[in-house]
Amino acid sequence: MKRYDLRHLHDNFYDRMIELIETDLKPKEVGIFLFEVGDFSPIQKSADLVKEHGHELMNSLKFNEVDWTIVVKRKGD
Repeated sequence: MKRYDLRHLHDNFYDRMIELIETDLKPKEVGIFLFEVGDFSPIQKSADLVKEHGHELMNSLKFNEVDWTIVVKRKGD
């Protein structure tokens, strides 16, 4: 399990998140991604992106007042 802090990317974290899932995580390994939420649209968009790439969204929760955490399991090869 690896943890990634993508808050510094603000609303531009999607490409980096997918890149980390597909290059840094091993098949079936879990990653925890922390990102900043403004209007809550990043939550649905990130969930859709994870599914679109064939990975599994295991959890999604509010971390504090402005940050969100999602837990993703990379698809197996």
